[in-house]
Amino acid sequence: MSTALLALIAVFLCILFRILNVNSHAEKPTLFCKDRNFLDTVSKISSVVSEPYVPTRLWGFSGHVQTVVHSILGRLKCPWPIGERCYLYLPDGSTLTYDLYQALNQTYEDDVTLAICPGIGNTSESVYIRTFVHYAQCHGYRCVVLNHLGALGSVPVTAPRVFTYGHTDDFHSMMCSLVTRYPGTEVVAVGFSLGGNLVTKYFGEPGRILPANIIGGISICQGYCALNGSSYLLNWQNFRRVYLYVITETMKTIILRHRSVLLSDPVKKAFGLNERDIVAAATLPELDEAYTRKMHNFKSVSEMYRWSSSKYYLQNIKLPMVFINARDDPIVPENMLEPIREFASNHPKILHVETAHGGHLGFYEGGFIRANPVTWLDRTVVSLIGSLVFAHSESKLKFTAGAH
Repeated sequence: MSTALLALIAVFLCILFRILNVNSHAEKPTLFCKDRNFLDTVSKISSVVSEPYVPTRLWGFSGHVQTVVHSILGRLKCPWPIGERCYLYLPDGSTLTYDLYQALNQTYEDDVTLAICPGIGNTSESVYIRTFVHYAQCHGYRCVVLNHLGALGSVPVTAPRVFTYGHTDDFHSMMCSLVTRYPGTEVVAVGFSLGGNLVTKYFGEPGRILPANIIGGISICQGYCALNGSSYLLNWQNFRRVYLYVITETMKTIILRHRSVLLSDPVKKAFGLNERDIVAAATLPELDEAYTRKMHNFKSVSEMYRWSSSKYYLQNIKLPMVFINARDDPIVPENMLEPIREFASNHPKILHVETAHGGHLGFYEGGFIRANPVTWLDRTVVSLIGSLVFAHSESKLKFTAGAH
């Protein structure tokens, strides 16, 4: 074997080991929480946040691989929960849907519903959502999953709009429908990626009256600030531009799938849209300049991104919330976690759980090559929901004792 070939193999192995990050080791999550009583209450039920997260040995220490495996394969042994599709006909003519799944385990006394908001362009049919729903059902939780407007190919768009990064009215409509159906249920809102941003913004919007049934929320892998996020994603560093391309094409596909409604001649004339610019958009900011900001009457993309970002609504949150992020998330760089670290460190009943590994919505664990069918994220979120329910029950008991 020639020296040149040996050198080439050595370089390849070095690059592979660097990408796989095989020299890393399992670490406990870093917890940011001002409220010691809240943290102690959470830890009673969700001890997993205080234990090391052990990724799949060969490839789980790479945020890229975790993210790509999540995006392509989703979850292993993914079930298909059987639910009911609910239709809401909104005042603007839109047809909004959400899927309702009943608990599979009826041994729990509490009536708790999880209101789930998926990531960008995702729905109840997305693999990671299906897996999480099934796991939550088995633990006694009813689930409702918002189908982002326009994301389901089987549900036609009936008004000239699709979901956006910051409009929370669709989620509110689902919540109102839910509590009308089940007025006695307690609700925990769970948001993944973009859904985490929407849930957080929903909790903190000035003037927004939340249903009294909501007892808390969980946000997973959101970026907190669309302004900073778009800047980072435009950078080729850490392959972020590749992820931006995938996100852009996802949004463009949704718009073009419903072009007969979204890009009809009257709509293009009313909002000044140029279909050629929309099709040619190579990045998300270009697409938002050509389409999204015009449809929602923003003067600029920057103005729309600022309005959409949960970072600017954190101070108004009154309900208990838990935020989860991974430092090796290639879509949400570590620098973007500063706002939530600061918020959790200075406000009561807020916990930020930060892992060293996990990527973007990956968090596979166990095994050497083949990961466990249930991820660390699924286990942890379900246990944190139990913690929020327990914390709410303790608060009610203290209030009742104080009243007497």
